[in-house]
Amino acid sequence: MREILAELRESWQTGQTIGVGTVVQTIRSAPRPPGASMMVTEDGTVSGSVSGGCVEGALYELCQEVVDSGTPVLQRYGFSDDDAFAVGLTCGGIIDVFVEPVSRDTFADFDDVAADISAGHPVALATVIEHPDPAQVGRRLVVRPDRVVGTLGSPRVDEAVVDDVRGLLASGTTSVLTYGGQGERMETGMRVFVASFQPKPRMIVFGAIDFAAAVARQGAFLGFHVTVCDARSVFATSARFPAADEVVVSWPHTYLQAEVDAGRIDARTVICVLTHDPKFDVPVLQIALRLRGGQEPAYIGAMGSRNTHDDRLARLVEAGLEPDDLSRLVSPIGLDLGGRTPEETAVSIAAQIVGRRWGGTNVPLNETDRRVHHSPLSVSTGPDIQRAHDDV
Repeated sequence: MREILAELRESWQTGQTIGVGTVVQTIRSAPRPPGASMMVTEDGTVSGSVSGGCVEGALYELCQEVVDSGTPVLQRYGFSDDDAFAVGLTCGGIIDVFVEPVSRDTFADFDDVAADISAGHPVALATVIEHPDPAQVGRRLVVRPDRVVGTLGSPRVDEAVVDDVRGLLASGTTSVLTYGGQGERMETGMRVFVASFQPKPRMIVFGAIDFAAAVARQGAFLGFHVTVCDARSVFATSARFPAADEVVVSWPHTYLQAEVDAGRIDARTVICVLTHDPKFDVPVLQIALRLRGGQEPAYIGAMGSRNTHDDRLARLVEAGLEPDDLSRLVSPIGLDLGGRTPEETAVSIAAQIVGRRWGGTNVPLNETDRRVHHSPLSVSTGPDIQRAHDDV
């Protein structure tokens, strides 16, 4: 929903009923992840996409039908070998799309939800997409860390679902959960789509060098909130790093420790140490590599030659870091693409970050038979089912 949020909110505020289709589940190589949405306004205007163009025509008509009927629909789109003209995905994947009418009557709290998402406040939507009683389809809970709005029909069911949803929200995970009539976790029964909205994950780049500018651009492109930090004010300027959300003049270890103390480092944070100067990178890596639990970053990479890397490791060992600490360090940073320029180096770093996030092998796709799209490593999935991350 995030990609259509502004248009959807504007239409909702004018009192329109909007048809919204959201990918809730994907099987095999689907083009868009769960959470991708498309909307159709009363005048026929379309925003967003669920498949990159494969099924949008059929979904356009279905959105209009749902607005007219007021009844939500769970629709599956897939590839059909038997009928070459069937509406489907040419990639061979399957997507389940939940289509619902969104208006002041059907979603009275939407404006508050949209405000939270825009402000970066964590919020999750738990929507019944399938139920033995069709009248229950479309019921919704709005779940925040400290409060809940709505009901799925009974306090017992609500309690079970809210407990699970808060776990998904904490990790920024979007998924489909299945429950029995009393809120039991089961394989069949009531299916609930949970869309989690968290603030952007952070990328912190230490070292205000030309490589950092290229990495910042890649980070912004991938959807990170990018911070560039360097102790040298002459280099750490917004003019030199226009892609960064913020540029901080501070000693790297001082800044990182302050962010840790403030609770602003989490398991989605990416740290790139590009200073390759021991007086900067060793102190900041001492802090980063010792972080554990919910504050352990997803990625800690450090730039430098192999000689620089060996010297850095020796200094870190001398500073008291253990082998388990050092195993978290990615150094030299990036994949072996043979790149030379800052931009090419930034691509290799970004590719490694993406690969680690999704459990990629870094092997060329034409040399592997694994699925093109992987599931996040932190989410347990059944065969052929992709449950995507917080990029909703």
